Amino acid sequence: MKKTTEQKIVITVVVITAFITTFTGSALNLSIPDIGEQFGVSANFVGWLVTGYTLAVAAFSVPIGRVADITCRKTVLVAGLIIFVACCIAAVFAVSMVMLLVIRVIQGIGAAMIFSTNTAILVSSFPGHMRGRVLGYSIASTYVGLSAGPVVGGFLNHNLGWKSIFILTGILGAAALITAYLKLPAERSENNGRSFDAKGNVLFVCFIVLMMYGLSELGSSGSGAVIIAAVTASLGVIAGIWFIRHELKTDDPAVNVRLFKENIGYAFSNLSALLNYSATFAISYLISIYLQVVMGYSSQSAGIIMIFQPAIMAILSPIMGRLSDKYSPFKMSSVGMGFCAVGAAIFIFIREETSLVIIIIALIITGLGFSLFSSPNTNAVMSCVDKAEYGVASSILATMRSIGHTFSMVIVTIIVSIFMGNAPLSEADPEILVRVINTSFIVFTVICAGGVFISLKRE
Repeated sequence: MKKTTEQKIVITVVVITAFITTFTGSALNLSIPDIGEQFGVSANFVGWLVTGYTLAVAAFSVPIGRVADITCRKTVLVAGLIIFVACCIAAVFAVSMVMLLVIRVIQGIGAAMIFSTNTAILVSSFPGHMRGRVLGYSIASTYVGLSAGPVVGGFLNHNLGWKSIFILTGILGAAALITAYLKLPAERSENNGRSFDAKGNVLFVCFIVLMMYGLSELGSSGSGAVIIAAVTASLGVIAGIWFIRHELKTDDPAVNVRLFKENIGYAFSNLSALLNYSATFAISYLISIYLQVVMGYSSQSAGIIMIFQPAIMAILSPIMGRLSDKYSPFKMSSVGMGFCAVGAAIFIFIREETSLVIIIIALIITGLGFSLFSSPNTNAVMSCVDKAEYGVASSILATMRSIGHTFSMVIVTIIVSIFMGNAPLSEADPEILVRVINTSFIVFTVICAGGVFISLKRE
């Protein structure tokens, strides 16, 4: 097999896996009422289908990334795809809410196996001067999956039912599985002499699960629930400190935390990713509700309008990735963060009578910012580590994404509780909803501005 053919196969597998793992994490959002009605449970309980999946991805990406680095990345990827596809099939035949929730958590572990290997395989299959170019395809697919998930998921749920979401992702996953198993070249790790830091990985899982669960529950109603959430998040922080201290003492750490201190480009690139996801993840959620509640569009029409953002990202991410091979990825991602700040700032000033053109322009600007930031920033991160560390490096980026998503929704939840109490956004008075959106985007703009400052400090 010619190398160019192998590279095309790698890109195909990575693009599909990057799409399905993020798509299924966001596509179920609009199906929550229907799933709750079918199984006779509350919307909050159904919401754990998304939260449980995200928690599993965030908690297990780094440990599995280390396993992939010291064994064989293809084997871990194929195993992850098997788990992911099997869970899609099982979800279609789920007979209870508890069963479906367990399936989603297991699917999150399978997604973590995919996240921790697909970018590493992609980067290691191409020479350094092509890294940004090929990362652009992966990033475009990732963001399209995140942004198109609610749109396509809502369409599928409305016309074919929520199970169709699992059927679609299962079909795509099966195609990636067959291709990866039969055609993907096996790549043995360069870390065969290294050990698995069991204690460090257990501490990492505890740190992520406790902190993210605590944060996700901070917006709960009732002082008792808020106190429990705060205590849980605090325990997560303690576990994180314990994890860092352990990693600094061990000779073969799960995560080379010294690199965050020794390499400012690596540290700030990961921090920039966290801030970017924290400031931008809730955009599609808030604006889709604004379009329906305030401007009166149907969910399908709102979805079509929202397509502008992922379309720009899909078109421009590969181009920006290619440019980051020629120009400084640090500076390019800083400019991208700046565009995201501009887009978020526009949403601060939207009102009930705001023209749809303004909304579309803001979505296009944020889409441009995403594409300018993501591929170059990932290129910057991967350029800071050795080939033997690609699995853990890509896993840490996936963890930054998951934590950022949680932060973003926590910000929205807290602001909603301040203005509306426990009332759902979909039933909000348009004037109050606009105030919620304006306030949320003030916070997001400040985060983006901070991200620009941090990004510029990397070189």
